[in-house]
Amino acid sequence: MKIEQIYTGCIAEAAYYITSNGEAAIVDPLRETQPYLDRLTRDNVKLKYIFETHFHADFVSGHVDLAKQTGATIVYGPTTMKTGFEMYVGADDEIFNLGNSKIKLIHTPGHTMESSCFLLTDEEGKEQGIITGDTLFIGDVGRPDLAQHVIADLTQDKLARHLYHSLRNKIMPLSDDLIVYPNHGAGSACGKMMSKETTDSLGNQKKTNYALNKALSEDEFVEALLTGLATPPAYFPKNVLMNIQGYDSLETIMNRGNNPYDANTFEVVANETKALILDSRPPEVFSQGFIPNSINIGLESNFAMWVGELIPDLKQEILIVAANTEKVEETIIRLSRVGFDFAVGYLDGGFETWKNAGKEVDTVKRITAQELEQRNDNTIIFDVRKISEFKSEHLVDAKNIPLNEINNRMEDFPKDQPFILHCAGGYRSMIAASMLKQRGFDNFVDVVGGFTAIKNTKLPVTNYVCPTSLL
Repeated sequence: MKIEQIYTGCIAEAAYYITSNGEAAIVDPLRETQPYLDRLTRDNVKLKYIFETHFHADFVSGHVDLAKQTGATIVYGPTTMKTGFEMYVGADDEIFNLGNSKIKLIHTPGHTMESSCFLLTDEEGKEQGIITGDTLFIGDVGRPDLAQHVIADLTQDKLARHLYHSLRNKIMPLSDDLIVYPNHGAGSACGKMMSKETTDSLGNQKKTNYALNKALSEDEFVEALLTGLATPPAYFPKNVLMNIQGYDSLETIMNRGNNPYDANTFEVVANETKALILDSRPPEVFSQGFIPNSINIGLESNFAMWVGELIPDLKQEILIVAANTEKVEETIIRLSRVGFDFAVGYLDGGFETWKNAGKEVDTVKRITAQELEQRNDNTIIFDVRKISEFKSEHLVDAKNIPLNEINNRMEDFPKDQPFILHCAGGYRSMIAASMLKQRGFDNFVDVVGGFTAIKNTKLPVTNYVCPTSLL
């Protein structure tokens, strides 16, 4: 048995590729299936199963397309959900044969009601590892407040109590030697204190993971789990429904978005369709010149997550401005990972085409942290980092408007006086800057390097407090 973790950093997601004696299984695949198909061909193995640990909220899985392309069986844990595609509902403790190895489904409700883990036993009968989905992460467990937004009679308290018993009765009795293979790592909004490590031994997790502390009573576990949770991203329930109901193929989505437009046509299409102009270039490049009313979400960081957080409608038509044609394709794929399937074209030749056509151009004014330090005025400073980051340490007198709340808090920014923006390093504040520009603000500057650069000055900051949550 060979077990391979395929980790995608931009959405902090881990899929798994398992082979044994000519047969393969893939767990929690991404939406772009071609890399899996290529790997199956290269290894000369047949895909037998597509295991889904649960109905994902933070990304659209590739299970539907992959099953159509390979004939593999989609397997979920016990669920009453009626899906828009053929799938097999496994039973608790059911064994699935893969080559000469075995995969055991262990039903672990809590993150969601259908959440399941998969225990991997090799050809010699030795238990090698357990794929834990969002039930158990490295350093954390799955948040219990997502399924309640899809199933009316669930509450986060009920789910937390289910998770307590799943961990104590199903996971903690297993061997310390097992390798834990979770579905997410640090940066995902599916847990609040995930480690940057993406695997560990179960024994070490029993020693170090707060949620596996044997001394915790059920009520203490629930309190610890629910403390520090932030409101889940608005796109999560929509992604759950796509994963349950099905979706357009990635090929259809790519064809829809693969429409190159010259500057004049791009402008006409934008005006006629009311499409959102999404600029995926790096923030430092965007700031120097961009199409008015476009928003910047750079590809080099958590692009898909911020698209999901900040664009309310999954069916919003999107026009793309990217660094090059290759980045256009990457932008469309990464949009589709969180269910934004309606990219309808791109600016052929990128921003230079627009500028060379003599079209109107906008910019974002920026200052260095040293220039901020030299200012002797009382200009309002807005910190757009997460609440947990702000509470941990911030500039004295700065105001916190987290980026994920910006759509609902535009009125908190003054239009009649200047202000300053910053985040941790400049990525999120440029997103904020582009959105403010789109809403008519032009009386602000952005700090290059953000709070990281500010800390290297003598500007007064609050005493550091260790955060209880990374959400």
